[in-house]
Amino acid sequence: MGPSVAEVQTELGSCRQGQDRGERCRDSDIATKGGCLGKQRQYKMCHIGTCPEDAIPFRSMQCALYNFKSMLGSQQGYQWVPFYGAPSVCDLTCLAVGHHFYYNFGRVLDGTRCGPHSVGTCINGRCLNEGCDGILGSDVTTDSCGTCGGRNESCIFIQRIFYDPFPSAGFFGYKNVIRIPAGATQMKVTDWSRNLLALMRSNGHYVINGNWAVSWPGVYQVAGAVFHYNRTESNHEVLEAIGPTTEDLYIMVLFQEYNPGIEYEFWVPKETTYSNPRSLDDQSVMNQKDMAPDPLVQTAPNSQMKIRKEHGELRETTTTPRTGVCRRCTKPRGRSSRIKNYCQSDFVIRAKILSRRLMGQETRYEIQLKYVYKNKFPMVHREYIWVSNICDCPELKEQKEYVLMATRHVNYEQTLNRILLSVNSYVKPWSPYEDQQLWSTNRHCVFLP
Repeated sequence: MGPSVAEVQTELGSCRQGQDRGERCRDSDIATKGGCLGKQRQYKMCHIGTCPEDAIPFRSMQCALYNFKSMLGSQQGYQWVPFYGAPSVCDLTCLAVGHHFYYNFGRVLDGTRCGPHSVGTCINGRCLNEGCDGILGSDVTTDSCGTCGGRNESCIFIQRIFYDPFPSAGFFGYKNVIRIPAGATQMKVTDWSRNLLALMRSNGHYVINGNWAVSWPGVYQVAGAVFHYNRTESNHEVLEAIGPTTEDLYIMVLFQEYNPGIEYEFWVPKETTYSNPRSLDDQSVMNQKDMAPDPLVQTAPNSQMKIRKEHGELRETTTTPRTGVCRRCTKPRGRSSRIKNYCQSDFVIRAKILSRRLMGQETRYEIQLKYVYKNKFPMVHREYIWVSNICDCPELKEQKEYVLMATRHVNYEQTLNRILLSVNSYVKPWSPYEDQQLWSTNRHCVFLP
């Protein structure tokens, strides 16, 4: 007979979630069996927390209890690890390390996860999923409002399409799509064009695709929510999160072509400014004022968002004060930064800075090409390269030579075709060492997602 749960945990310091056990008699037992025969048990999760990184998985610990013990009619001992291909996920099936067989030691201990990626928990040999009420085997779920057992009665659904046209000629920057208020749940934003979605916090800090830098698809934690950002090879973008959010968030777009429509949807509590039941089916687009294109001089922080009623519709206006505070420049460091920027950039060049000129809220540099490591588009001996701030970020000194990793930007009207450096672009003074590193960087790009 195996050791008790308490003995096992003391011996190996494993990590698992516990469960409380209650007694109940189900109505179905009374109706079908003429009474409650025996006590029906109800289990609820307790001691819920995150296991330490160095903790032994609970199922692995149970297999390890049989390490090097004589069995199977032999004095030879084996080392055991979990085997997840067995028919019953709640059996303790372990694989002998270095051998081609596994053995079933009976049921796993209560509280063991049904699998490495399962949300179910094994109780008495059965895999039970946990309801939002914490009860194992419960079918109670969370509604779109985030209420356990609710019926979407405490929130309203917002679903619209942003159809604003491509900005007029000369506009070069981010445009506000929608403000997602604090408390929003089940958020999803979809774009089918080459335009770039961006996510910005209420303090003006960009989380995804901000400051003219393209972010990797992945998982981003912001405002108490986990956002999943996906971008396909055809530039189809999806941004979604379950929520709820703890602060207002802004969906922005960096236009590069005609806008076929940006779809967005989310649920908000009824007490928010969106809580007008008559507007639930209104597919009209809110009016937003264009956001000016200065990545360092943020335009959305401290924005005063006002809701006013016009012709039976809710319309949103934005008044945006501007500030001119330059932030400390971030400098790329290390081999991984070099590889990442190299693979993402349209141009990787060695260039000499000939002159510098401020043009509005941007800086234009005239450069002389010394060497081209990578170029997706043709270049000439002398080029202009643009930086979308006036803060010397990145810092480029005249008559000095640099390694520059830049991108190309062409607007819809084809009136702008520029080489662009962002605040996060890889910029380093040229040196023989830097030159040597760049020669071997290109081969790493094929391994990047």
